[in-house]
Amino acid sequence: MPKEHKVQIIPLGGLGEIGKNMTVIRYDNQMLLVDAGLSFPEDEMLGIDIVIPDYSYLLENKDILLGILVTHGHEDHIGCLPYLLKDLDVPIFATRLTLGILQSKLKESNLSNIKANVIHPRDVIKLGVFRVEFIRVNHSIPDAVGLAIHTPLGCIVHTGDFKLDHTPVSGAPLDVHKFAELGEKGVLCLMSDSTNVERAGFTKSESLVGEMFDNAFREAQDRIILATFASNVHRIQQAISAAVKTNRKVAVVGRSMVNVVAITSELGDLDIPEGTLVDVDEIVNLPGNQACILTTGSQGEPMSALTRMSTNDHRRVEIQLGDTVIISASPIPGNEKSVSRTIDRLFKQGAHVIYESVSGMHVSGHASQEELKLMINMVRPKYFIPVHGEYRMLIKHAELAEQLGISRQNIFVAKNGDIIEFTRHGAALAGKVTAGKIMIDGLGVGDVGNIVLRDRKQLSQDGILIIVMTLKRSTGEIVAGPDIVTRGFVYVRESESMLDDAKEKVCLTMARCRENRITEWAVLKSQIRDVLGKHFYEKTRRRPMILPIIQEIE
Repeated sequence: MPKEHKVQIIPLGGLGEIGKNMTVIRYDNQMLLVDAGLSFPEDEMLGIDIVIPDYSYLLENKDILLGILVTHGHEDHIGCLPYLLKDLDVPIFATRLTLGILQSKLKESNLSNIKANVIHPRDVIKLGVFRVEFIRVNHSIPDAVGLAIHTPLGCIVHTGDFKLDHTPVSGAPLDVHKFAELGEKGVLCLMSDSTNVERAGFTKSESLVGEMFDNAFREAQDRIILATFASNVHRIQQAISAAVKTNRKVAVVGRSMVNVVAITSELGDLDIPEGTLVDVDEIVNLPGNQACILTTGSQGEPMSALTRMSTNDHRRVEIQLGDTVIISASPIPGNEKSVSRTIDRLFKQGAHVIYESVSGMHVSGHASQEELKLMINMVRPKYFIPVHGEYRMLIKHAELAEQLGISRQNIFVAKNGDIIEFTRHGAALAGKVTAGKIMIDGLGVGDVGNIVLRDRKQLSQDGILIIVMTLKRSTGEIVAGPDIVTRGFVYVRESESMLDDAKEKVCLTMARCRENRITEWAVLKSQIRDVLGKHFYEKTRRRPMILPIIQEIE
């Protein structure tokens, strides 16, 4: 029998979560990768800096990977590339701004010989059996695109992150005509952004934020400090425009913000009149009504510029009585507490803070329900896969698609690692590949796993207790110690009797081990941990990490 050809869509990240977007499109023995992003650590990931997808499937199939298609320049879509490109030599296809931001990141990682290809909306490229069209979409960063990936079995449309903005700050609206044209010709599968599926109606235009900025800048009597995502170039442009209209100079604070402003200015994506940008040391000496500071820290990140200003720990900028602080972003789920703490501290320092979502200082970059419906109706796919969202969002998006007439059995609410397989006879889930999380801690890539995190959690909750003693090798008698050192468990001066009791229990345990001729260190340490663990739990209802250290002398 002749071999049956098949197309596979394999999400390696981005499903059931926000961030870490990475999807494989495979036809027989040829593959494309769409995006390679990161996510930020969850609360229980103590000490972890960032999280990237487990891309071992790509390494196993690197000989058939033809290219990486990048939809836009946000971290959740490009943040994994500095790690991935150390292991893979694959051409990248992205728009000019996306590549500019990416190449800055790659330079920091000492990756310079990357096969980077600039594409534009409506460009068409051929990679093996695939023909890829790039489609203009609106998002909270310029130069964002969706994808139409034509395969021998049909067209797969990937929206990327999108919304329909009829009055975008720069560029043209979403390319409705191209999506509708694809729908007319027939689309095998639509993969659509689910982030805002829980919001009714339409997402507001980015240009409305500019109007709110203009009003706030006119009303402010003193200095303005505006915090937003460094990658939100439209928002930065509108802040600079508002500053120019009110005769304010602008200083940029925060490493990522400085980088993005430099890159976008060089590429011509930011319009900054000459003389508007000044150094932060100059801005602090200007009269308040002539000063504006653009900064990072809209998510309350501990080391960000705005957070350090709020704790009076920034070496160049101090919050002053009368400052107007505008937080032009909504908290990412999980960041609400840290954002609230930052706002509280800013108020305590005498600033007027504008942060509420009702203030109009922020609009989302993602499509709400009516736009999502429009996308499905334009494309009219045979099969539908909701992507880019937590699990409840994927379910809601699937329900939305069903309401619009897509058959329930043609909708796949998938998990990372699932293989959605298409043949001429239909589509089905066809197994799994390796997919998961690689945690980055400092310079360590993947060297921190669940066991290390469990230990960190125990240390953070109950502390550590180290018991040190020296034994005589020939007899096993204790000749020095036992001594106890503790951190994060109890205050030693108020717990001396409990610790003395613990030392006695260790001595009795060691005596029993000598009687039973137990000399293996692993067994001795296990006995000590068991005895002390029980003792301290009875006394404190805590379970510190217990580390016995045993030395021997002749």
